[in-house]
Amino acid sequence: MNSKTIEIYRPRAVSNLDQWDIGGLKLKVYGLVADDKEVDGPMASLAQSFVRQEVLPRVADEGDDNGMGFVIIHPGELGVSISAHWWIQGSVLCQHIYRKRYSATEPMDTVKRPVIACVWELALINAEQEAWRKTMMKSEPSPSAYMDARAEFKAV
Repeated sequence: MNSKTIEIYRPRAVSNLDQWDIGGLKLKVYGLVADDKEVDGPMASLAQSFVRQEVLPRVADEGDDNGMGFVIIHPGELGVSISAHWWIQGSVLCQHIYRKRYSATEPMDTVKRPVIACVWELALINAEQEAWRKTMMKSEPSPSAYMDARAEFKAV
């Protein structure tokens, strides 16, 4: 075990930033911030560009999407992560991630480094799967109820 890579857990603030409709994909947008960090305008613009340029082609390639999902913009201790998630086939969650260290000039290669999520992001992903299950996976699915359901907690 490499104890230098173990991080002390501290809660992170979660905020409901917006709802985007990009290319027909309706997305809830969350901010998840480490201490002394914030989601600023350029970071939100980067996230929107990432969705347009990298996520939408993947949504089209995968096919069978349900037209809804969520984005987590996460300025962490070492860098920023932007994860876009979308639902397909009524019960499958797809994901594409942008990760860049603050000190780097280029984003990380998420193919060679297949990160899923950090522990704070996993809490939001879990809240979203619960919202999906409760609002969409029933005899009368409600897309509006899903889009209105928001995670309301501090990632403790």
